Amino acid sequence: MQKKILGTYGNDRGHWVGDGFPVRSLFSYSQFGKHLSPFLLLDYAGPHEFETTDARRGVGEHPHKGFETVTIVYDGEVEHRDSSGGGGTIGPGDVQWMTAGNGVQHEEFHSSAYAKTGGSFRMVQLWVNLPAKDKGVPAAYQTILAGHIPTIPLTGNAGLLRIIAGEYAGTAGPARIFSPLNVWDGVLHEGAQVTLDIPKDHNAAIVSLEGQLILNGAQELGAAQFALLDHEGSAVTLQAARESSFLVLTGESLNEPIAGYGPFVMNTQDEIQQAIDDFNNGCFGGIHA
Repeated sequence: MQKKILGTYGNDRGHWVGDGFPVRSLFSYSQFGKHLSPFLLLDYAGPHEFETTDARRGVGEHPHKGFETVTIVYDGEVEHRDSSGGGGTIGPGDVQWMTAGNGVQHEEFHSSAYAKTGGSFRMVQLWVNLPAKDKGVPAAYQTILAGHIPTIPLTGNAGLLRIIAGEYAGTAGPARIFSPLNVWDGVLHEGAQVTLDIPKDHNAAIVSLEGQLILNGAQELGAAQFALLDHEGSAVTLQAARESSFLVLTGESLNEPIAGYGPFVMNTQDEIQQAIDDFNNGCFGGIHA
């Protein structure tokens, strides 16, 4: 049984995060917190052409607490450093999965090599909520290189599906996760069609990044749009009107209250105030030179 499509959404209005990330926020917990838990937010950066520069483009040191950030690079390169000691450079196909947990400071810039060459830039940043019992875990960082992400060929040479987190058809992704969820990164060739199995009781969304998809034979989904799927049913059919890239996000709802303020996502306003106090008192540490 196919999952029903509850609605399709997009955002044509972009904004800059620092001076390196021109993003469109496709969803956030303020509107979809209940329907997309444990996913909180998705920012789609680009496509954008950057000129060459010797300057550092990006976002300087800033805090997070209570959730995880997942950055998927398609074009360009991103350098990361954080107060847990994590960091590195990721390029096309690579992923960084940062657990803010009980508090972290980090920074994100274009790599120096990419800044000097310029060119196409495109990436996704996804925020994933932590269960209440895990919001106090120590901050941590995972570099997941493209070569470590298993890729499944779709039936009939229709395309490819990369398993970043969770599992599909018995193939597990490398990301360490705190609740049952899936993050699959796919490409569907023009004219091809595939039916994907989706866990029945998961919150689920199909995020179209580039191209044009037709869902369940009826609903069109263009670039920088996403479709919200119903709990019922256990499959969704995708057809590519032209070469398309997409994300499949599914997760078991945390069924917990969400309290957010800027870079902090907790369960109550008292916890938000405590996070602010902890940050102001230097509890998140700093980034070493």
